[in-house]
Amino acid sequence: MRRGVPLLAVLALLVVPSTASAVDTYAPFGHPCTPQNGVDFCPTANDSQRVPSFDGVPLDVDVTFPLTGSPPFPAIVLLHGFPGLKTSFEATSPNGLSAAKQTYHYNNVYFAQHGYAVINYTARGFGRSCGEPSSRTSPACDHGWFHFADQRYEAHDTQFLLSTLVDEGLVSPNQIGVSGTSYGGGQSMQLAFLRNRIRTTTGSLIPWKSPGGKLLHIAAAWPRWSWADFADSAIPNGRFLDFKTPGVSDSVKPIGVTKQSVIDELYLGGVVLGYLAPQGADPTADLKTWKDELEAGEPYGSNVQAVGSQFIKFKSALSLGTSPAPLLVMNGWTDPIFPATEGLRVYNYLRGHNKNAAVSLQLGDVGHFRTGNALTSYKVFNGQGSAFFDHYLRGLAGGPAAGAVTALGQGCPKGKVSPGAVTVPSYSKFARGDLHLAFGGSRKLGPGGASDPLGKTYDPVHNSDPCWTVKGGAAKGSLVLKRTSPGFTLAGATTVIAKVKTTGGFGQIDARLWDVTKGKRRLIDTGTYRLKKKQKGKITFQLFGNEYKFAKGHTIELELVGHDSPVFLRDTGFKVKLSTVSADVPTREKPNLKRGIVKPPKRH
Repeated sequence: MRRGVPLLAVLALLVVPSTASAVDTYAPFGHPCTPQNGVDFCPTANDSQRVPSFDGVPLDVDVTFPLTGSPPFPAIVLLHGFPGLKTSFEATSPNGLSAAKQTYHYNNVYFAQHGYAVINYTARGFGRSCGEPSSRTSPACDHGWFHFADQRYEAHDTQFLLSTLVDEGLVSPNQIGVSGTSYGGGQSMQLAFLRNRIRTTTGSLIPWKSPGGKLLHIAAAWPRWSWADFADSAIPNGRFLDFKTPGVSDSVKPIGVTKQSVIDELYLGGVVLGYLAPQGADPTADLKTWKDELEAGEPYGSNVQAVGSQFIKFKSALSLGTSPAPLLVMNGWTDPIFPATEGLRVYNYLRGHNKNAAVSLQLGDVGHFRTGNALTSYKVFNGQGSAFFDHYLRGLAGGPAAGAVTALGQGCPKGKVSPGAVTVPSYSKFARGDLHLAFGGSRKLGPGGASDPLGKTYDPVHNSDPCWTVKGGAAKGSLVLKRTSPGFTLAGATTVIAKVKTTGGFGQIDARLWDVTKGKRRLIDTGTYRLKKKQKGKITFQLFGNEYKFAKGHTIELELVGHDSPVFLRDTGFKVKLSTVSADVPTREKPNLKRGIVKPPKRH
């Protein structure tokens, strides 16, 4: 609903194109709007103005409009992390919040000034959306807990809000973009794959139609620091390979190794700042039970298999098909929760089914905990993201080409970007050479003692510096492959090949890639591989990947251990004999025999 317009302004409309001016405004969800910061801002000002979602749970929603143009507008939904609030991506300037570099040209003011209606809301179970105890009005909030980015609840909330704005004539049903960081990134990934469908609380998929009967669809999605498969993010099993097309359920065959310190931190965030479902009250949101069962360790039974299956079906994207909305996916080389492999998983999955799939990647030193998150990176990535939305939502030229990968490296000290931005037409073109490492003998690994000094030192939850160095050698009893660096840039995921013979129960092989010089070591990359009971034969697995310059004369050291705790949950009661162990370290440099860099191996 518009405010009254002065007579002179009405007369002016007779001689100029029909566009709204700074004196025009709207009332999304019945909320009054105020022109400020070069946009029209329409907040939920108090709890009584919260918007009841599809199931009645009240949501704290703000909408921001351009000061020019006429509705219906193209729209962008900005979804916050875990935990987070609607204000995470609200600002008073297009340049964002000085304390949060990722908000540079990524906030409500920036996008509204570029012609979009912008929706920022606090997800159910957080803030005033039933998260803070004082916001939990009964009966609406009685079951208003978070469901951990579930298609049936959180994704459905976003779709419901958009449907309402479409019926109000404020948003175009065919020009909708979604984006978010971390928790919001996972939701935006799922919304892209849902595209024009709603997942109901019964689990069925139905057409996305507004209460007024209008059909809607997501036209573009930009997930940031996100996951394609939450099971792989939380309990990786080492079966993903960046040169193969992943299967939908690969990540739970078998159940992997729990990222212990990360899971503990996520749980703590939900307890302290969110509305956590009472244990056993809701199988779709039973975070406490999931955590307890995962951290009980192997052998995992049917309960954990059921948890993994729920992660895949309702809290991840790939099970929803192979035709999502166009995607631009951002992940962090150094992100211990959602590393580069999460972006590569969806990239390889889609391109494996359609070589021309509209999916592009952004990989850099960005993300959670120990990542650099430099403004330099976000100036590159957010510029691409803005052009991406302009292309798919407004039909403008520009944006990353389908299949393209833009990468920025991890430099030191923390926050330095090195190497700078490079864009390649496909991920297969990123690494151009290979350094080969080998270990000629055999070695037995096991869970060892309860203490792992290096694991504790480099636990990403408690050590936020990716450039940290420590004196000393590799862990006692570890298997080490090493060689002197010729001076090169690591370009992606190191591949490990070995023969294994496992005795006892389920076990793990954890990998750490080090840059060693003058008796000090810096952790560059990690990975893990879940061993099945009595597993034997050849295995191939990869670390999570990084882009990093190894100086000439430093030592490249790949260390394999039986446990890297508390980064990964320690297994007990197993031993594994490794033999014929080798590793391929990908390089940006082209083959050069004098430097020991050879052609990348052909993979199948």
